[in-house]
Amino acid sequence: MGGPLQVQSQHASDYIADILPPPEYIIEPYLEATLVLAHPAEVAARSERLAALHRSYDERHEYWLVTTMDAKLRDQLTITTNAPAQQFWKELETRFLPAIKAGRTEEAGASYRRLASAYDRHRAAIDVAVTSATEFQTALKASSARSVRNAQIAAAGAAIALLAGLVGFLWMINRRAIAPLSVAASNMQRLSAGDYTAATSVGTRRDEIGALNAGLETFRLAAIAKRDAENAKISADREQKHVVDTVSRHLADLAGGDMTATIHEQFPPDYSVLRSNFNDALDKLRTLIGSVGDSAAAIRLGSGEIAQASEDLARRTEGSAASLEQAAGSLSAVDDRIKASADVASQTVARADQAIATVGGGRSKASEARQAMDRVSGSARGIDDVIEGLDKIAFQTRVLAMNAAVEAGRAGDAGRGFAVVADLVSALAMRAEEEAKRARDQLTVTQADIITAVDAVTLVDEALSDISSDVGHVHQLLATMASDNRIQSAAISEIAAAVGLMDRSTQQNAAMVEQTSAAARNLANEVGGLTQQASRFKLGRDGGGAGAGAGSGTGSGRRASAAHFDLAEAC
Repeated sequence: MGGPLQVQSQHASDYIADILPPPEYIIEPYLEATLVLAHPAEVAARSERLAALHRSYDERHEYWLVTTMDAKLRDQLTITTNAPAQQFWKELETRFLPAIKAGRTEEAGASYRRLASAYDRHRAAIDVAVTSATEFQTALKASSARSVRNAQIAAAGAAIALLAGLVGFLWMINRRAIAPLSVAASNMQRLSAGDYTAATSVGTRRDEIGALNAGLETFRLAAIAKRDAENAKISADREQKHVVDTVSRHLADLAGGDMTATIHEQFPPDYSVLRSNFNDALDKLRTLIGSVGDSAAAIRLGSGEIAQASEDLARRTEGSAASLEQAAGSLSAVDDRIKASADVASQTVARADQAIATVGGGRSKASEARQAMDRVSGSARGIDDVIEGLDKIAFQTRVLAMNAAVEAGRAGDAGRGFAVVADLVSALAMRAEEEAKRARDQLTVTQADIITAVDAVTLVDEALSDISSDVGHVHQLLATMASDNRIQSAAISEIAAAVGLMDRSTQQNAAMVEQTSAAARNLANEVGGLTQQASRFKLGRDGGGAGAGAGSGTGSGRRASAAHFDLAEAC
């Protein structure tokens, strides 16, 4: 008591008390209320400050309620000064602040006067408490001084007895106090200079020096933890920025149609899942677009060959119609000559046999053409399924882009670039949905045209069936020409009429085949447009675009077309 440490501690307490408003003294809340009354526009910010001061007051009040200090001083602080303070807080929070917020100036002024009255009572109680505390402190100092004087007298009386052990006592003091304090001072200097490598030996001491060493060690460990936390945060921020920049750059390449923008560089372990998911999604999208491009190119090639075969069939059908017209004239001439020559009738029977065989071959080719049309219709339905899958994937891509935009919004400024890229991906997905819808509509029209073509080929088959039946009748009639020329002549007339009907049917078939050819050309053009759209994406193939891989199937496509669509031989 009265030593340098106690004096320094007392100075520190007085210093804090002089510069910092005490929580149990409501002078600062009273000042805040005065400022709110003078500047009502600041009520929001001042209200938060007042709430914080109230919480601080309550915390310190709870502390003093359970302290073991002098009961009189404790009651003055926790009861006498607390009563007007509680009135102050109640008036402030239930009347004054609501009146200020509502703009009721007169009511706020009246409430402020009540606040001032409560503060005055609190201030008077504080003055009394301070006086009591000062008196208590003076008495405590006097008692301490008496104790010190008594101790000095006792020490002087024991000086002779202690003189013999002075050397040992000084050694013990140096070892137990001076040397540890010197080490502690050195450690404090090193800590203040930023050197955290010197560990403080806490040991098993429970005195002030042990507490001092424990405090120094706590400060050192806290400083090390703070430094490590700051370094870890800097490293984490650097890794996050690197990841965001890398993903943003690759997403920009993806938005430009580059499907080869795979992230090859390694990410930190916490972000490796993001890199893996990005690359997996990109691989699946690249595979899907490549498949669409290849399928579209193959359809374009097949539809072009269908159109070419249909045009050849139309030309040959027109030639057949002309031949049938000439045959009708020839039959008329034969009608005049058959009466004079039975040999000519026999030759006509042989030619009728050839006609039956030719018609049978024509029916076989027509049946093959119908089967080929059915397979084309099935392929078109398969393409529609592919387009539907593309539409679903585009929708899922748009949903993922929306989720990415939401996550970027949560990330704040760090995710702003990612949000822009997410919007671009969403727009690209919507464009893909629109293109898929157009392709589906065109395939629907194509399927309808193919059904029409199948019906037309069916009519051709039926016409050829009629021709086969008529030629059979001709054969029977020619067999009896030798015995009855007049009956033969009538039969030849019927044959001429049947040939005329065949001519008209053949011309109608030619017109239908031309329509089929036009529909196939339109399908080829539309699929060409789809191929061009898919070629905008860079897939990393030798050909570069999404449709570049379609060339690998050209030879097989031609062989399939030659086997299924060689309609020219049907005539």
